[in-house]
Amino acid sequence: MKELIQAHTTLIVSILCVFVIVAIVFNLFLFLKYKKQEKLSRDFFSGKNGKNLESVINSQKKQLNKSEKDIKDLFEGYEKIYKIASKGLHKVGIIRYNPFNDIGGNQSFVIALLDADKSGVIITSLHTRDNTRIFSKPIFKGELLGGVLTDEEKRAISSAKVSKKNKQV
Repeated sequence: MKELIQAHTTLIVSILCVFVIVAIVFNLFLFLKYKKQEKLSRDFFSGKNGKNLESVINSQKKQLNKSEKDIKDLFEGYEKIYKIASKGLHKVGIIRYNPFNDIGGNQSFVIALLDADKSGVIITSLHTRDNTRIFSKPIFKGELLGGVLTDEEKRAISSAKVSKKNKQV
């Protein structure tokens, strides 16, 4: 019986040794995996010139904030330019005509110079045999501010309202 107990003890010790060896191999395998993961993490969290990921993220955040500010500034500049451009000449209408039957050619003319709001000025040149007279009249939103428009001036305003390019009738 002693031999049987001794055989069982040897068997149990042998099995325990195998388990210990398997545990040591498994621990060694896990240790190597851990070291590999640690190296990957270290490489990931450190970049060029020893910068870490946090400083890279902070740098990108600052750059993003600067870009947002630049976009806002550009948009504000665009709005200012748009307001200025809307006050410039956008619509021009030119009408040439002959106000007198005894003078040859269409040497008299009316020019309507209007902005985006159809406000601006009408310039009328009336040519006769003796002289040429030039008149101007203020226009606000397509209408004359006080006074009366001639038919040619009305046609010039209408021509300017419908045309984005210079137009001669």
